Amino acid sequence: MTDVAPAPGLRRNRNWQLLWWGQAVSLVGDYVFDTTVVLWVAAVIAKDQPWGPAAVGGVLIAASVPMLAVGSFAGVYVDRWNRRRTMLATDLIRAAIIAAMLVVPALGDRLSVTAQLVLVYAGVFAVSCTSQFFNPARFATIGAVVHSNDQPRAGGLSQATAAMAAIVGPPLAAPLLFSVGVQWALVVNAASFLISYAAVYAIRIGAGSAATADGEPMQRNFGREFAEGLRFFLRNKVLQTIGISVIIVMLGVGALNALDVFFVIENLHADASLLGTLAAAFGVGSVVGALLAGAIAGKVGIGRLYWIGLLFMGLALIGYSRATTLAPAFVLLFLAGVPVAIVNSVVGPILLRVTPAHMLGRIISLLTPLTQVAAILSMAVAGFLASTTLRDLRFEVAGVTFGRIDTIFGVGGLLTVAGAVWAALRLREVDRPAPEPTPEAESPAPAPV
Repeated sequence: MTDVAPAPGLRRNRNWQLLWWGQAVSLVGDYVFDTTVVLWVAAVIAKDQPWGPAAVGGVLIAASVPMLAVGSFAGVYVDRWNRRRTMLATDLIRAAIIAAMLVVPALGDRLSVTAQLVLVYAGVFAVSCTSQFFNPARFATIGAVVHSNDQPRAGGLSQATAAMAAIVGPPLAAPLLFSVGVQWALVVNAASFLISYAAVYAIRIGAGSAATADGEPMQRNFGREFAEGLRFFLRNKVLQTIGISVIIVMLGVGALNALDVFFVIENLHADASLLGTLAAAFGVGSVVGALLAGAIAGKVGIGRLYWIGLLFMGLALIGYSRATTLAPAFVLLFLAGVPVAIVNSVVGPILLRVTPAHMLGRIISLLTPLTQVAAILSMAVAGFLASTTLRDLRFEVAGVTFGRIDTIFGVGGLLTVAGAVWAALRLREVDRPAPEPTPEAESPAPAPV
């Protein structure tokens, strides 16, 4: 069966609607699960233990390592395999892993604390590994089922859904854990993967074949396929620009994740518990920005919208670094959430526009670890500087006082502005009308969907 180009219009696109509903339910389940596991380890398994923070850190490491260790090569296999079947298989595997974790609360004190932590870490690690295959497969499938004119709006709706899940999911975690037990949070997440499975199963698209060259099946060679994707990434001006700007921005923004709790205490003179409320303000801004991106992307252009979003993100971070009370901090984080969501909404359509369908898995799997490494490096450097070199920093310029945390945030904002300038100079061609395709110009390698 030959793949047929999707018709324009998301309202009439049943395949997109199924993907969207599956994503919405699955994301809420993920946020409930992620928050519950952290609370479970901190307040139940490692309760009142001096090594509790390290145990919680183990959860974050177990979730992050697969992004680097597995995510970098998963795209090769995603580009080989039928993407719909890949999503179906990974949803079932993730549901089974979460269900297997029920053995920990079921056995309770009959398991040692060490055994409980090992099983929790193993479950989190396995789910994260599987997600490295699901996520690029889903992204590539969106490219196959959503018309190119609708992709910016689809990206905006996806980002708005993710932001809403981030607002709704975490507050459900604590009540589930402390009122009915951790097992119900696990059941909720396992069920969310089954709902995602049902949505993907209902999708009806052409039966794409594996990548071919000159009409003949390609010889399978991991090294050659990986190198092919890497060469394309390094030689493509737009992908280069996205990659470098992401590194620059994450080097600046990553500091916020590491030090924001200290900023709330030292600079805003507020209780650390209000960090969650500030995060909610950012989340609301993200919803607004995602919906705005879908509405204006066609008029402004996705390339232009990308660097404009980065520019305002940097300016908002600089403004936030100068806040000294809660009220302006709420407003500035809300304003920061808007451009962050805009940038996240248009990255996908930009990648879909410049990447051949049969390479989408590899390109996503290259960008994801790149982003993660930059974020980890930023958090490590920011934490080190705040704890050592800049620990006692305090100076005044033109009547404005600078301390250790706000200075780091301000530099992060300047780095983000620099990333915006870099992108503005190099992304102009993204919004130029594409030439009419010719038979010679058609890709010889249809994507497996």
